[in-house]
Amino acid sequence: MPTIGNAQLKLLEKLCNACAVSGDEGEVRKIVLEELKGHTGDVRVDALGNVLVTRTGSGKKRLKVMVSAHMDEVGLMLVADDNDGLFRFETVGGIDIRQLPGKAVLVGKDHLPGVIGAHPIHLTTPEERKSIIPLDTLRIDIGPGGSKVKPGDRATFATRFQRNGPVLIAKALDDRLGVVVLLELVMDTPPNIDLLAAFTVQEEIGLRGAKVAAYAFNPDLAIVVDATPAYDLPSWDGEENISYNTKLGLGPAIYIADSVTFSDPRLVRHISQTAQTENIPIQFRQPGSGGTDAGAIHKARAGVPSISVSVPHRYSHTAASIAHLDDWKNTLALLHAALARLTPGLLVSERK
Repeated sequence: MPTIGNAQLKLLEKLCNACAVSGDEGEVRKIVLEELKGHTGDVRVDALGNVLVTRTGSGKKRLKVMVSAHMDEVGLMLVADDNDGLFRFETVGGIDIRQLPGKAVLVGKDHLPGVIGAHPIHLTTPEERKSIIPLDTLRIDIGPGGSKVKPGDRATFATRFQRNGPVLIAKALDDRLGVVVLLELVMDTPPNIDLLAAFTVQEEIGLRGAKVAAYAFNPDLAIVVDATPAYDLPSWDGEENISYNTKLGLGPAIYIADSVTFSDPRLVRHISQTAQTENIPIQFRQPGSGGTDAGAIHKARAGVPSISVSVPHRYSHTAASIAHLDDWKNTLALLHAALARLTPGLLVSERK
């Protein structure tokens, strides 16, 4: 069974420190392709930039199983040059504008350092301090005379990967955690299935890459590996937090429903029973808002039975997220075991 060790942690650091805002995933795609060199299987890059890998198994009556993880991250895009190193920008993906003022960023292919500037508190009125700073008043500032960047260039948070014991801190843990898990599954694929691995693009702006990848693969079923928000902080009023969604340290989060997908109940049962048999801790993600690539995959062609399994992490879509190493390890162990136990009989059983 594949495991998470120092090599995988170093790879995660490399991936998290890369800049791959939606629509400009080249840095992560390059790392993924480099990792895939020398390993068996058909590897190709499609028209949108997805990396699609096919590993054919050896058993009879094999299921074609698509496993997806997205390469892109939320971030920013320059839209206009205001001169003197100041650039107007728009958000790419779901970012809370309240998080932006004062954040250090890296801009363009050369990762030029900059800062998201706003009026200092000394120069604001009491009324201004009570309101959210509008996005159109913020600027990315690389300083006068700085190296040239241009509208269309992406910018991402300048947070560097750190490990604090069992805790992982970085930008873009959503979904670089999933990318490493999927790479490990490609390297060590159970022989009872045909693995169709999709490293997708543009998930954060509408699940676009997954839609194209699912149409191309035409799988029998699909599993999406992602990172999901853990809203497990203490309640501000001292009451019990009953809207926690997921919690760090309780294991992989199995989706039953989100805003765009109802998971196939046969897959929910299969993965939960696998966890019980293998003594792997799991939790069920609380139904609600948000979604994953499964939202596009399950509607491809004539329909694809789909489910999502995610690594919980705090502070999603901000400059720094926190995840637990054991949750990541157990996600890989669970998915490998679940794939190894798949048989065509699963899809013959009644969906109930």
